[in-house]
Amino acid sequence: MIPQQWGSPCGNHCTSKFSALTQIPWRVFCKKACGADGETWEECVEECNEMCYKDPVLKDRQWSAYIDRSPGAATYSEECFHACVSGCGYKFGIPLEKVEQVRPNRPLKPPPPVQKVTEPSPQPSVPSEDIPGTSA
Repeated sequence: MIPQQWGSPCGNHCTSKFSALTQIPWRVFCKKACGADGETWEECVEECNEMCYKDPVLKDRQWSAYIDRSPGAATYSEECFHACVSGCGYKFGIPLEKVEQVRPNRPLKPPPPVQKVTEPSPQPSVPSEDIPGTSA
């Protein structure tokens, strides 16, 4: 048996799509989608949402933002989701164009608040009495 036959075709798709060493986490999430329990494309995508995003800690409370799956870069959950959906797409034979259009069912994070830049106050043209006008 040759190595390509050891895994499922879906798993092999994930291995080739996320082959770089830096993409190992995304390969794992893609392969998790290949083995997901969902019977349909929609169920598989929903499992990706659950796998890659955490729900609010407080039930029945207004939540201003979602919590990412892990600490670190804010894009981690989104990258996880797209890798997972890639596996779902291969598993159910969904065209690549449709797979790339799928978005998580989580609200987008609000943009960071814009801070006003204040200009420094102009320096007095006449030396202050507190500061000597000559060097020591």
